[in-house]
Amino acid sequence: MSLLSTENIFIMVFFLGLCQQETNAIKNPFRLDIPPNVLEDAQLDTFQLIYKYGYPAENYTVQTEDGYILGVFRIARPGAIPVLMVHGLLDSSATWVMMGPTKSLGYLLYEQGYDVWLANVRGNTYSKRHVRYSTDDPQFWDFSFHEMGIHDLPSTIDFVLMQTGFSQLHYVGHSQGTVSFWILASERPEYMEKILMMQALAPVAFLTHCRSPVVNFLSDRDAAVAFLLRSMGYHEFLPNNNVINTFKRLACHDTTISNQVCENLLFLIFGFDRMQLNETMLPVLVGHTPAGASTKQMHHYGQLRNSRKFQLFDYGMDNLMHYGSLWPPTYKLENVRTKVALYYGNNDWLAPPEDVELLYQRLPNVVDKYLVPNENFNHLDLIWGIDAKELVWDRMFQVMKSQEPNIAAYSFK
Repeated sequence: MSLLSTENIFIMVFFLGLCQQETNAIKNPFRLDIPPNVLEDAQLDTFQLIYKYGYPAENYTVQTEDGYILGVFRIARPGAIPVLMVHGLLDSSATWVMMGPTKSLGYLLYEQGYDVWLANVRGNTYSKRHVRYSTDDPQFWDFSFHEMGIHDLPSTIDFVLMQTGFSQLHYVGHSQGTVSFWILASERPEYMEKILMMQALAPVAFLTHCRSPVVNFLSDRDAAVAFLLRSMGYHEFLPNNNVINTFKRLACHDTTISNQVCENLLFLIFGFDRMQLNETMLPVLVGHTPAGASTKQMHHYGQLRNSRKFQLFDYGMDNLMHYGSLWPPTYKLENVRTKVALYYGNNDWLAPPEDVELLYQRLPNVVDKYLVPNENFNHLDLIWGIDAKELVWDRMFQVMKSQEPNIAAYSFK
């Protein structure tokens, strides 16, 4: 089963009411001049999207040490330097390819000459299998981004290096994909030897100045929300299922009220920048997101906001059992020894500049810190923005190339 927070339930009820009004008034919800190509892309999975646009698509599964089975996709360029791309909160591997060949970072990295690997973390659309549990079991959802850092990333990194024969790879993370990387470095620092460089898009660690209404709502009602979710047996947050997807795609075809609501749902957590949103692609965006997460994951974000620290999950009275102390330990950011580049926006509600600065001061090896020169640039613009290539990615490509040694220096081949 699944549950939205009280705030999100209210929003969804409002959304449903509006969409009922709209669909009653529209006999043909597909009447608008939306390219059939876009409507098709809203329903294709990551592998199908890559294949459709003529790129070499491969799909794999990776089993973690604790039994989760993760979906991994590849835009294959054998012999080239591997790049592992890790998506953000409520997202999936599709985020790197769903905006089309000229506006998707995954394709553009391939065109830059890289062997591109697209990860998925536990609990999202492509990673809902386990060797012992099903998604109906509460044990399946007993994870946060901590487990992604200590289990999902190591298993995926090792798999990519084994498949490619390289000893190092580039890492590109967005949002939660940066959180899990800091945790990997903190708890399993030996993996820093396997990272050529880390590109952090909308980097998150501290939530001291977080402006996200969802995260702030969860933090304000931390104990009450956690108790409610546990007592009612709800474990999945914002699942992506056929009913929700069909509903969202239909609603987002209208250009008036329901488009406004769709935009609010997409940007409620992260911030909003109308100028960087390609409205024609809204059916694709809502067809692939939200891709699923655990309620414990969201609870952990609320805890970070409350504590003003980057720390492990707070079990309250059970901290002694888990950690041997009354309080959860903080993550060791000093262990992030690999080279890091930070890219962030002024209008980011989840990773505002003040919190990126706090992170920057704690990281020991930042080689580039770049505030996008656009006052309205937000959390999602770094991966979906109309001008993301010109404002962010071109610089990122240069930074990556500048840090690369001769391929032979770190390839087994």
